[in-house]
Amino acid sequence: MRKLTLLLLLFPALIWAQKTTIVRGIVKNKQNQSIENVSVSYGTVGTTTNSKGYYEIRIPLNKTITLTFRSVNYRTLTKEFNAKKRTIIRFSPILTATSEVLDEVVVKNDKKDATGEISIDAKTVTKIPGANKGVETILMTLPGVSNNNELSTQYNVRGGNFDENLVYVNGIEVYRPFLIRSGQQEGLSFVNTNMVQNIKFSAGGFQAKYGDRLSSVLDITYRKPKEFALAIDGSLLGGSITIEDLLLNDKLSAIVGIRYRDNSLFVNSKQIETNFRPRFTDVQSFLSYKHNEQWTFNFLGNFSLNDYDYQPVTRRTRFGTLSDPLELIVFYEGQERDQYLTMFGALSADYQVSDDLKLTATISTYNTQEEEYFDIAASYNLGEVDSNIGSETFGEVTSSQGIGSQLNHSRNDLDALISNIQVRGTYKKDENQLDFGIKYQSEDIKDRIREFEVIDSLGFSIRPTGLGFINDQPYTPFTGPIVPFQSVRTQNELTINRISGFVQYSKRGFWGDHKIWWNVGLRGQSWSVKANNNSAVNQFIISPRAQFAIKPDWEKDVLFRISGGSYSQPPFYKELRGFDGNINPNVKAQKSIHAVIGSDYSFTMWDRPFKLTTEVYYKSLSDVNSYVVDNVRIRYQANNNTKAYATGIDVRLNGEFVPGNESWISLGILKTEENNNGRGYIARPTDQRFKLGILFQDYVPSIPNLKAYLNLVYNSGVPGGAPAYADPYDFQNRLRDYRRADLGILYVFTDAKKPVQTGWLRQFRELTAGLELFNMFDIQNSITNTWVRDVATKNQFGVPNFLSGRILNFRLGMRF
Repeated sequence: MRKLTLLLLLFPALIWAQKTTIVRGIVKNKQNQSIENVSVSYGTVGTTTNSKGYYEIRIPLNKTITLTFRSVNYRTLTKEFNAKKRTIIRFSPILTATSEVLDEVVVKNDKKDATGEISIDAKTVTKIPGANKGVETILMTLPGVSNNNELSTQYNVRGGNFDENLVYVNGIEVYRPFLIRSGQQEGLSFVNTNMVQNIKFSAGGFQAKYGDRLSSVLDITYRKPKEFALAIDGSLLGGSITIEDLLLNDKLSAIVGIRYRDNSLFVNSKQIETNFRPRFTDVQSFLSYKHNEQWTFNFLGNFSLNDYDYQPVTRRTRFGTLSDPLELIVFYEGQERDQYLTMFGALSADYQVSDDLKLTATISTYNTQEEEYFDIAASYNLGEVDSNIGSETFGEVTSSQGIGSQLNHSRNDLDALISNIQVRGTYKKDENQLDFGIKYQSEDIKDRIREFEVIDSLGFSIRPTGLGFINDQPYTPFTGPIVPFQSVRTQNELTINRISGFVQYSKRGFWGDHKIWWNVGLRGQSWSVKANNNSAVNQFIISPRAQFAIKPDWEKDVLFRISGGSYSQPPFYKELRGFDGNINPNVKAQKSIHAVIGSDYSFTMWDRPFKLTTEVYYKSLSDVNSYVVDNVRIRYQANNNTKAYATGIDVRLNGEFVPGNESWISLGILKTEENNNGRGYIARPTDQRFKLGILFQDYVPSIPNLKAYLNLVYNSGVPGGAPAYADPYDFQNRLRDYRRADLGILYVFTDAKKPVQTGWLRQFRELTAGLELFNMFDIQNSITNTWVRDVATKNQFGVPNFLSGRILNFRLGMRF
């Protein structure tokens, strides 16, 4: 009888145990200290943490519940769980103290799947000072990512060029204009930071679900508003307005951003006197309509107009050494008028087939209409500067080494229409996940190139190199025809059709007591190129990829991972067009074998949390399409005669160097070389041997609303600055090291943490004002040279084109 009574008493508990599972962990703060008496609950079920911060709670199976963690002096944290089977779920949250005084830009590795992707908190990205404020400014501070031009949003990753980086917004690949030559023509990045919800970045070894590029992936997700909000930002460089709200009984979320930028402040700091009027305008919108629990419809749209009107007047540049200083004086006539009009629209539908399966279908179209018109005549004098301190003419030009002129002409037009349709799916079951997708893309491009350069010195037109004659003017007259020094005249009509697809499988689990995650995937693409009504050329590539990560059950918090595979980049329009402007449809996909080994070590120093991330990588490249870089324009040889490699190590230490404030230091060491047609290995144009990036955040303890942000970058010089026609095997000089420091001072009048309930400030959710000092040490950086020539002396001189100097900017931000 006693046994029966005991069984009846235990029966409900046994039934409950069979339909529940356990969630356990340790609750800590940012100083890695355990927190006692934290309330952990859902519904009417709850528990509290013990003196060591440990908790354990049972949750039901096959039901979504939300655990809530509450504690005095800490912000409440919630986490959703949906357990599919009986297992032990380990979840150890970190609570944030309510006394935090500075918003953070948190850069961390997502330990849920240990893919190696870096996640960036978008909330305060706009507070970091930079000439091009936004996501790209943060990327430049990460190891392995470099850019020697503050006026450009383009970046190199681990030895790759600008065209090797993927950029997604809401799962849709986005593009930039084709004809842009210099950073000051770019204006605005596609990504509107004020609309961003999540940012993920991978510098290599990424998954098969991402497209066919060689170097990196930037994955942006725009947010879905939950209430009405209005944000207005303004500075001497332009401004933006972002408005968001819920409509149609909260079924439709809408966010619209308008931006305007004027680069005159930067260009006027250069050594060229100009009549310059750059105008960059951008309008973006993201709409999401939730029809029911299964169907959600989304629209992403963008309209961008870049007007670049440039009329140089004079230029005066001093360069050389203390013992042999030189000065270039140039007088200009003519102007440059460029316009880049881009339009983008994407419509997608999300269908939640079941709790385990989700499908997404997307149709998108991108159109760019570009005009590049200029006629600029320049007359120059290259003079020797008197360096004798005791001379009456000290510091003045006393004699000329070169006198001449040149004329640059262009009438280039391009119209590109890129359309695609794709279907993607995700199937999740317990700890298993299957991702798959297929995409069709059509590219219709029309391009007309009419450009030439005429160089004249002392009345004698300089002939192009490589014509088989010795230029001995004026001593020996030249009787052949007078032709431009450089000339490209061609017209292309190009159609490219692509079909690509991927499938990948991911799984989380345990290896003994060690937590592991692994992923294997396969990606393929078939494409055909039809140029100028010739026969189509068809090609096909396949790319297997894999990742593996393990978090040992050690006392120390360490994560190890390895990733890699085969990565291929089928040629886009620019890669098919050679130096002469003609299309080579037989260009093959460039290929790269990635191998990346990395680790994350989280630890406590000075009673504050820190993380050390290290990655070692090697890339073996074949069928490389070699190129040269002029500012931000990449000119390809349109062949596959080169092989190359890139190897290096990236290290990043981030943590609370100042209590409560996230900062980091990045260090990158890289070597990349190429062998063109068996001529031997030489440094590639992106051979950035050393990179150091520091982002530091601080505040004044006695005035916590006064905050400071310091952004420092040092990049060693890369090969470049050669004349446009130069053979890289003959010209391996390196540009100057790139050094830059930007400082931002911001005062917060009111925000969500410290709202003001009285006076005129009560109408603002947030009001900030501050100053930014760009290039605070006024360092003269250069990424290109102007080459001046003289027939009489047979010499040519590379005169550095300096980037922007020290600039002071005022900024104001309002949130309603």
